[in-house]
Amino acid sequence: MSATSRFPFARLMTASGLSNLADGVLKTAVPLVALRYTTSPALIAGLSFAMTLPWLVAALPAGALVDRWDRRATMLVANSVRAVVLVLVVLVAGTGHGSIWLLYAGGVLVGVAEVFNDTSAQSVLPMVVGREALQKANGRLFALETTTNSFAGPPIGGVVASAGIAVALGAPAAMWVLAVLVLLTLRGTFRVGRAAERTSLRADVGEGLRFLWSRPLLRTLAIMVGAMNLASAAWGAVFVLWAVGPTSALHLTSAQYGVLLTTFAVGSVAGSLVADRLAALMGRTASLVVAVAASALMPAGPLLTTNVWLLGALWVVASFMVATWNVITVSLRQRLTPDRLLGRLNSAYRLLAWGTMPLGAAIGGALGEAFGVRSVFVVGTVLALALLTLSGQLTPARLAAAEAQVIPDLAPDEPTAELLADDEPGSRPAP
Repeated sequence: MSATSRFPFARLMTASGLSNLADGVLKTAVPLVALRYTTSPALIAGLSFAMTLPWLVAALPAGALVDRWDRRATMLVANSVRAVVLVLVVLVAGTGHGSIWLLYAGGVLVGVAEVFNDTSAQSVLPMVVGREALQKANGRLFALETTTNSFAGPPIGGVVASAGIAVALGAPAAMWVLAVLVLLTLRGTFRVGRAAERTSLRADVGEGLRFLWSRPLLRTLAIMVGAMNLASAAWGAVFVLWAVGPTSALHLTSAQYGVLLTTFAVGSVAGSLVADRLAALMGRTASLVVAVAASALMPAGPLLTTNVWLLGALWVVASFMVATWNVITVSLRQRLTPDRLLGRLNSAYRLLAWGTMPLGAAIGGALGEAFGVRSVFVVGTVLALALLTLSGQLTPARLAAAEAQVIPDLAPDEPTAELLADDEPGSRPAP
């Protein structure tokens, strides 16, 4: 029997790879498809706003619901919804009613499904591999996700976008269908135990928020990631105008644009695979501080050069360290949070960390419209560098104090989490 058919982690990785490949193709293809309808920086940036807005408005209730529902089942439904939405957009566009506003509507719906899928995916991992293996598992999982989302996805997205809206949106829809089929082979129940008394959704959301706010380290990390994503969303939302077309700064074609974006993946895959060893060598604190400084190279790159080879090299370095940040901080978050709260903690964390993305996209569009695309890169660079003032809070003592504050998943009188391991009862295969 193959590894994919035997081990839950391998199945989870396969489904995640397919889902992230679809996501990478879609997020590259959509702005390129949108160029058929408009060249307005505000409207192009608005697509990123529409696709990330659900993280701002739906993250908290999604986290509470994920902690109530079976997490694998939630991922199944979310991926199915994303596929169906894209098929409907293609059908409507095929009738001659395609428009930028149709892309907006599809983007919002896909974004809502993404919130549920991604919150479930991060929350289910400790149930599959156990907390002792999280940093290694996250390194491997992030490497695969980056390879598919940022390495394979962008060039495929650039190619399919040139073939028309049916291919551009049909391809990621098919990938999400395949992800659903793989998840169906992941047997078991991935629902956490809950206290006997019933609680309201509002109370559940409040418990997750209080848990995050009472953990200074997690709160600081969430704020820092939020600022990073604000800057990234701002310049990323208008970068296609800087890069693509004969009048742009880089003069790239759609396919070349997709290839350039894969430089993020080169560094990210390498960083994900060695993050565990790098953290052991440099220390987690030093690794995180260097990652903050390196993140400024992303918006600064277009200001420093229009040579695509040099720009790509800068982005490889930056993405290498950002991937290291992701592995260390996500593993910390999963290790410091009891399973019964992990969905809510992830959603509260991402409200701060990812909820800034639609705001960043809106700011990027407004700045680009008013002052030109170059101004967005300047603001993004300044904001990224300003985060170094917060990095002084990421000390070894604070990390140790946070890990000493870990509480048990459940009180003795509460039900235990139900997990049917795949082929051997009670087994948790290492990644």
